[in-house]
Amino acid sequence: MKKNSLTVLQLLALLFLFSCSGNKKEATSNESETNSSAVNSKIKLINLDPGHFHAALVQKSMYPNVDPQVHVFAPAGPDVDEYLKKINQYNGRVEDPTQWQEEVYTGPDYLQKMLATKPGNVVIMAGNNQKKTEYIKASIDAGLNVLADKPMAINTSNFNLLKEAFATAEKNKVLLYDIMTERYEITTMLQREFSQLPEVFGTLQKGTATDPAITKESVHHFFKYVSGAPLIRPAWFFDVAQQGEGIVDVTTHLVDLVQWEAYPEQVIDYTKDIKLNSARHWQTKLTPDQFKKVTNLTSYPDYLQKSVGKDSLLGVYANGEINYQLKGTHAKVSVIWNYEAPEGAGDTHFSIMKGTKANLVIRQGKEQNYKPVLSIEPAAGTDSNTFESTLQTGLAQVQKKFPDVTVQKTGSTWTVTAPEKYHNGHEAHFGQVTEKYLQFLSTGKMPEWEVPNMLAKYYTTTQALELARKKK
Repeated sequence: MKKNSLTVLQLLALLFLFSCSGNKKEATSNESETNSSAVNSKIKLINLDPGHFHAALVQKSMYPNVDPQVHVFAPAGPDVDEYLKKINQYNGRVEDPTQWQEEVYTGPDYLQKMLATKPGNVVIMAGNNQKKTEYIKASIDAGLNVLADKPMAINTSNFNLLKEAFATAEKNKVLLYDIMTERYEITTMLQREFSQLPEVFGTLQKGTATDPAITKESVHHFFKYVSGAPLIRPAWFFDVAQQGEGIVDVTTHLVDLVQWEAYPEQVIDYTKDIKLNSARHWQTKLTPDQFKKVTNLTSYPDYLQKSVGKDSLLGVYANGEINYQLKGTHAKVSVIWNYEAPEGAGDTHFSIMKGTKANLVIRQGKEQNYKPVLSIEPAAGTDSNTFESTLQTGLAQVQKKFPDVTVQKTGSTWTVTAPEKYHNGHEAHFGQVTEKYLQFLSTGKMPEWEVPNMLAKYYTTTQALELARKKK
């Protein structure tokens, strides 16, 4: 009897041990699922102080694996109100409406509140550039990823802080990236592709200061329509202390494209690869009525009075030009801001890359119906038939990446035509940049050239500003 009793106890003990073992395995399995879930968890967006319409354009569409709830931290006022109005428009549109759920905090301690609560893992920034670099550094220090509108730095002090932010981002294993929409404009993409065909383009010329190998010029307008409605800009947009001068703002795109096209996927070291030759800046003048139309304000705020002349015109240093060398290649970028585009026109772009066998030229003027058109212009003395045969061979390579792209001879040049499906418009490019950034987040890294080249870009623009101001 005693022997049988022991056997039963032993069996019970074995069952107990087996049960514990099973529970342990189940816990381990659950722990594994939890870790896997953490790695693949949804991206949760935070929109910090959205003061530029680009903040809303990032949310013009929904993204897989991005939580529809967005936490907004901003000071109360018209900036955040305009942002929310656009989000409501996207949510309420008939065709493909978004489903964003905005949780808004507008207390005076909005930044501290965001850093203390951290309700998301990616911070979107598009607003007042005076504070942006500080926002970036604080967010990175808190272990948050950042997707920021350009420019991330508007002066040399900001640039030095941005360098610290990138160093901390690497330490904290988070990703800091800026929104370079122009990389997704089809004619620019094709210009880059054809420049990589040595049989068609040859090699990029070095150029000179008076005859650069690369020139990029863009014309923009203060009054425009965005998402079908007149764009209302905040008054601080016209204060260079808050928005930054044109030479450090829109030229960010142009400098980026020079790097991206001339030396694709190559690391650029700003300490040795960049040499500034010259830089200049000048004002655009706005009348009180023009200022009212674009801001809805009947008078200039106090912080703009320093820029108002005796004629009541507001002078804005929105225009700039940089002439520099990149790895020994001469380049020139310039940006011009007018009040409003002529009827039927819009923002325009001109770009030329000079090769030893052909030039690649983008024009966007009246003759092109204000739409960018890429032309391939063979070097003088080139045999037309031989070049055409070579071009067709090169085109076949381009078509592997961009199906249905064609070339057509017009006089002595060839016009590159891309199907309408590739012309998705500037607003759609914000979604494309965001999708690329989400890919980076999914792998936890960016291409090795992205960070050094962002630093090179902002070094170029902020140093150019210093140089332009010295020559006044």
